[in-house]
Amino acid sequence: MKLSELLVFNDIVIQCHDNPDADALASGYALYLFFKRAGKETEFIYRGLNKVGKSNLMIMLSELEIPVKYMPEFDRVPELLVTVDCQYGQRNVTTTDAKNIAIIDHHQVTVDLPKLSEVRSNIGSCATVVWDMMREEGFPINSDKKLMTALYYGLYSDTNKLSEMAHPLDRDMTDSLMFNEALIKQMSNSNISLGELLITGRAFLSNEYIDKDKCIVVEAEACDPCILGVISDFVLETDKVDVCVAFYSSPFEVKFSVRSCSKEVHANELASFLAEGLGGGGGHLYKAGGTIRPEMLTASAKEVIMKRLLEYYDAYKIMYAKDTVLDREGMKLYEKIPQKVGVVRMLDIFPEYSRVDIRTLEGDISVQVEKNTYLMIGIEGEVYPIQEEKLRRSYEISDQAYVHTFEYAPSVKNAVTGERFEVCKFAKTAVGKGGARIWARPLTGYVKLFTAWDEEKYYAGAPGDYIAFREDDEHDIYIIRSTLFDQLYFEVK
Repeated sequence: MKLSELLVFNDIVIQCHDNPDADALASGYALYLFFKRAGKETEFIYRGLNKVGKSNLMIMLSELEIPVKYMPEFDRVPELLVTVDCQYGQRNVTTTDAKNIAIIDHHQVTVDLPKLSEVRSNIGSCATVVWDMMREEGFPINSDKKLMTALYYGLYSDTNKLSEMAHPLDRDMTDSLMFNEALIKQMSNSNISLGELLITGRAFLSNEYIDKDKCIVVEAEACDPCILGVISDFVLETDKVDVCVAFYSSPFEVKFSVRSCSKEVHANELASFLAEGLGGGGGHLYKAGGTIRPEMLTASAKEVIMKRLLEYYDAYKIMYAKDTVLDREGMKLYEKIPQKVGVVRMLDIFPEYSRVDIRTLEGDISVQVEKNTYLMIGIEGEVYPIQEEKLRRSYEISDQAYVHTFEYAPSVKNAVTGERFEVCKFAKTAVGKGGARIWARPLTGYVKLFTAWDEEKYYAGAPGDYIAFREDDEHDIYIIRSTLFDQLYFEVK
């Protein structure tokens, strides 16, 4: 859905959930400005039993002049109702009658969506979704510092001070916004009330420790999600604790925060494992978090989290490629299919010795541009640096432009000037020469593989994915996702 599709309506009410947080307020505020600029009659409301009273949110409403109204008895029937940061029909938003319904959200879908809906469950905040939709409509976001500050604080709050961002679009938004840093600090430092300080203290007394995995689970009372980050950060400093999961349950959501200081447990992967099929989770290697929908649970949140934690630790076999030789029994010989990929000569974009940040759906990496530095763009938009000599050994580079559409277009940014470019605009087509051969077989269980060239970050494989090694190097072991294998290799008969 595009925001311009909603401009056929003149009487528009924006409603966020009944316990508005910074993300809901920022998202609704942005939409309010969008519709007002288009000349629409617009109201921004929330309902429910309680009026906003938290210190940081009161500062946000006052300093940014957010025109939200608390209207628990709202009974007018607008032409269009837009629910933001929630989904019409969910338990956390009071039902408001309207002639037409639209939904803009970033949580897991738990209701039947109307035709007018935009739900992106892999994005860190609803503020990011609204920012991207407004950007596509050409709205002058960067001319309004209060709007930029609101959007930034929405993402900042919903991703535990940006530590749980998982999608590059979230990072794109933070890079683009010129926000009021002093106000962000003021709101952040007003986030914990005396009551929440007591919640934090009581939470430390309610924990389950898994000795063999050095993992601890801490249950808190319902609170601001940032409190979970405070709890898990503090607990992780405890001796013999390598992983912490802090959570709370409410009638509307189960929120959890994950911290890891173990290279054998990626926090973002664990968060996704805990929430799979029940909600959503993500973040970084060492800090992550997520949300579980209570209506999806068949037992208490604590029982489900403990059960899934034990399953996670029991499921994975850890392998170090440099110390491993795979048994060829059950493996077949495959040859790589010549692939069309994109290649970018970095000197065509940046001066030599520039330090650049490469942003993709997989994450951010930094490289220094040298005379022979190229970027390769894989079939799913994955980007990685490669030296020209190695590139030309396996690929023929043509002058033909590389044209491909990805979920998220990879980009590069000059780390000094901040100037950003979409790499596909500079890419040429390269065709693989083929001939590279591997031994491979499907995995029957979960694996964490530390490759021979990187012993700090593992690559995870699930049942159905392939584990493989190069025919000419038995220690060059890697994981190939099941969805890609048939596109990349054919069996040698």
